[in-house]
Amino acid sequence: MTLYILKRLAIGIVTIWFIATATFIAMHLVPGNPLANEKATTEVIRANLERRYGLDKPVTEQYIIYMGNMLRGDFGIAFSEENRSVNDIIREHFPVSATLGVLALLFATLGGVLWGALTAIYRNRWPDYVIMFFVILGISVPSFVFAALSQWLILNLNQVTGSSILPVAGWGNFRYMLVPALVLGMSTMAYLTRMMRSSMLEVSNTDYIRTARAKGLSTTRIFIFHQLRNAILPVITVLGPAIAIITTGGFVVESVFAIPGLGRYFVQAVAQLDYTVIMGTTVFFGAFLVLMVILVDILYSFIDPRIRLQAEQ
Repeated sequence: MTLYILKRLAIGIVTIWFIATATFIAMHLVPGNPLANEKATTEVIRANLERRYGLDKPVTEQYIIYMGNMLRGDFGIAFSEENRSVNDIIREHFPVSATLGVLALLFATLGGVLWGALTAIYRNRWPDYVIMFFVILGISVPSFVFAALSQWLILNLNQVTGSSILPVAGWGNFRYMLVPALVLGMSTMAYLTRMMRSSMLEVSNTDYIRTARAKGLSTTRIFIFHQLRNAILPVITVLGPAIAIITTGGFVVESVFAIPGLGRYFVQAVAQLDYTVIMGTTVFFGAFLVLMVILVDILYSFIDPRIRLQAEQ
C-alpha cells in the first residue's frame, strides 16, 4: 500500500511540474504586454517595472526564477493589483470558492446518488423518464443559462412575495450560497445520476445479488448493503476531479452572482493579461486537482482491496 501511495505521489509531482511548465510557455507565447495597462508613461518607468517583475531577463532565466519561487510557494506579485501578492489573492479568495464548491458538491453527490438509484429502481417507468429528462437537460444546458434563469426566477419570486426571500447576487450567509451552489452543482449532479443509474443496473444482474435474493434477504437489505454499496464505487472514482472542478471551476457562476471567489480573479487576470496571477492560479488549480485525484485513488483502494493487490504486484 505504501508503494502504491508513493507511486501516485511521484506521478502527481511530475504532473504539477508539467502544468507549471506548460502554463509558463503558454503565457510567454501570448501576444501583448502585461504592463500595457500600468501607468508607465515613460520608457524609464516601464524599464523599472520590467526590472521589478523580472521581465527584462531572458526567458530561460525567468523560468528558473519562476520554478524556484514556486517550489518555495511564492507565486509573485500581481501586475494588476497594487502591492498585492498572488499568494494573498489565493489565501483571501480561495476559501470563498471552496465554501461554494463544497456545498455544490454536497448537492451534486447526494442528488446524483439518490436520483440515480431511483431511476434504476423505477427503470422504464415514469419516474425514470422524468428524472432522465432533467438529467439530459442538466448536461446539455450551460451553467450560465441556469445562472441567468435562476436570477430571473428569484427576481419574480421576490416581487410576488414582496420581500427578499433569496438574494439575487452577492456573498454572505447561507441564503446567498443556496442558489449559486445549486447552479454550480447542476451538471455534476446530472452526470453522477446517469453514472449511478448505469452502475445500479449493472450490479443488479450480478451473481451475488441473485444469491442474496435466493437466501431470502429483504429487498431493503439487498439494496443498501449489496447493490448500493457496490454501485457507488464508480461514482467515487470521479469525485476527485469533481471536487477540484466544482471547488475551483465556478468562474461563470461567480461572475454572474458577483461572488468574490478565486475564479472571478482568474477571469479578471486573463482580461488584464496579468501573468503572475494567471500562472499562480493555474498551478494552484492544477495542484489541487492532482491532490484530489490522488486522495480519491487512495480512498478507492481502501474500499476495493483488489486495487491494492494489483498495485503491489
